[in-house]
Amino acid sequence: MASLLAYEIVTKEYARVRIRIAFQPVERRFEVSNSAIAKDFAWIPDIATVFDPRASLYQTVDNYCRRNPDSSPDTVFQSLERLRQITNNQIGLIELDSQLDIETVTEIFIRVNSEGVTLNQADFAMSKIAVNETYDGTNLRKAIDYFCHLAVAPEFYSTLEKNDRDFAKTDYFAKMVWLKKQNDDLYNPSYPDMLRVAFTSQFRRGHLQDLVALLSGRNFETKDYEETIVQDTFTRLREGVMRFMSETHFSRFIMIIRSAGFVNASMIGSQNTLNFAYILYLILRHQKERDADIERYVRRWFVMSVLSERYSAGSAESKFDFDIRQIDAQGIAAYSDATIQGTLSEAYWDITLPQQLDRSASSPYFHVFLAAQVKLGDRAFLSQDISVRDLIEAKAHHVHHLFPRDYLKKNGLTRSEYNQIANYTIAQSEINIDISNKEPAVYFKELIEQCNGGPKRYGNITSMDVLRENFRMNCIPDGIECMTFSDYPAFLAERRKLMAHKIKAYFQTL
Repeated sequence: MASLLAYEIVTKEYARVRIRIAFQPVERRFEVSNSAIAKDFAWIPDIATVFDPRASLYQTVDNYCRRNPDSSPDTVFQSLERLRQITNNQIGLIELDSQLDIETVTEIFIRVNSEGVTLNQADFAMSKIAVNETYDGTNLRKAIDYFCHLAVAPEFYSTLEKNDRDFAKTDYFAKMVWLKKQNDDLYNPSYPDMLRVAFTSQFRRGHLQDLVALLSGRNFETKDYEETIVQDTFTRLREGVMRFMSETHFSRFIMIIRSAGFVNASMIGSQNTLNFAYILYLILRHQKERDADIERYVRRWFVMSVLSERYSAGSAESKFDFDIRQIDAQGIAAYSDATIQGTLSEAYWDITLPQQLDRSASSPYFHVFLAAQVKLGDRAFLSQDISVRDLIEAKAHHVHHLFPRDYLKKNGLTRSEYNQIANYTIAQSEINIDISNKEPAVYFKELIEQCNGGPKRYGNITSMDVLRENFRMNCIPDGIECMTFSDYPAFLAERRKLMAHKIKAYFQTL
C-alpha cells in the first residue's frame, strides 16, 4: 500500500522513507527501485506515479513510448491498465458486529494475528492508543515507543529530534530528554513493560485486557461503553507514562535495585519482577512514603520475588492483579511483611532454599547469591583485593567450577551434575586458567603451601587468615583441601547450606 500510494513508512531508526517499486511494462517485471533503474528508460521507476489520481494513463503511455521508440503503445497500455487493476483485488476483511463485547474483540484480534510476529494484549492496547486522535493517542503511543528505544540506544536522541520535529515540541519529549546521557542498561523496558507499569500503578489492575477495555470506554459495573471513561483512561494513562519517564523516579528505582546487589542486567532473569518492583516504587512515591521506607520495601519485595520466582510463570498478570489489590486493601507494611514471612520462613531458609540450589547456574538462585556477595562486599574467589562487584560490573568475571568441569567429566558426570550452583563461584579469569582441571585435593593443598611460604600459583593471597576469610566469603566448606571425586556429593550438600545461610544473612540486611 505504501509503495502504491506514495506513503512514507518509519524505519527502525524512526526515519521517514518512501518505498519505491519499479515496473518494466514490456516484460511486466517488478523490482525495488534503485539508481540504475532510475536511469534506465525501460523502467517506470516508481509505480506510485501510475496510481496518482491526477495521472493520465494516456499521457503516461505516450511519455514512455517517446523514451522507448521500439515499444508498442498497445502493449504498454495493456500492462499499465492491468497494473492499475491491482486496486480491485480483494483484501481480507473481517467485519465484527458492533454488539460484540471487548473481550471477544480482543480474542479475535489476537487469534487473527497469531501468525508471523504474534501480537498480544499490549499490541492491541497500543493500536487502540495510536488511532485515538481525540485524546492525542498518537503522541502517547510515540512517547511509549520512543522512550523504550532511547533507553536502549541514547544516541538515537538526535535522530528523533530531527525526524519528528512535531513530537520534539511535546511535553512527552521534554520528559525523556535526560535519556540522551543515560547509559545504564540494568532496566531496559519494552513497550509492554512500560504499558504494564504505567497502567497497573495508575489503575491498580494487573490484566492488560482491562486496559484495552477501558480504552474502549468499558464500564465494568454497568457493562456499557461510555466516552467519559475513554477520556478518563487516556488522562490517567498519560499521567502514568509521564511518571514512568521521570528521571527522578527511574534513576532512583535503578539505584534501589543496585543497592540490593543487582549491579548487572545479566543478574536479572525476570523482567516482570523488575516491572512490579517499579510499580511498587511509583505507588509508594505517590503515597508520599518516606524515602528510606520506600527503598526497604522495594528491595525486600524485589529479592523475595526473585527467590520465589513470583512473576516468572505464565500467571504473572494474575499475580500482579492480586498483589496490587492486596497492597491497596492492607497497606504495604502489613501485606509485605505477611507475604515475606510466609514465603521466606525459617523452613524456607533451612530446607527449601538448599533444595532449590540443587540446580544449574542458569536459575535465579545463583544470581541472588552473587547479589548477596556484592551487597556484603565479598572478594572474588582467591582474590586478595578484587571484589565480586568489581568483576561483575567490569563484565570481567569468570564462573569457576570448584570441582573443575573437565575433572568431573573425565569421571563420568553429566552437564547437569557438574554445572551445579553449589559448584560455582566467581573468580578472575587468570586464576581459573591456572587451576585448570586439577582435583581440589591438589590445588587447595598448593594454596595452603602458598600461604606458608611456598611458590605463588593462584592469585596473591599468602596468609592463612586471609585465605580462610576468602573461603568464608565464598562459602567454601571446611576440609576441601582433602576432597576428591568421591567427596563431590557431600561437598555440594554442605555448600548449598552455606550459600543458603549467606543469602538469608543478606536478605536480613535489606
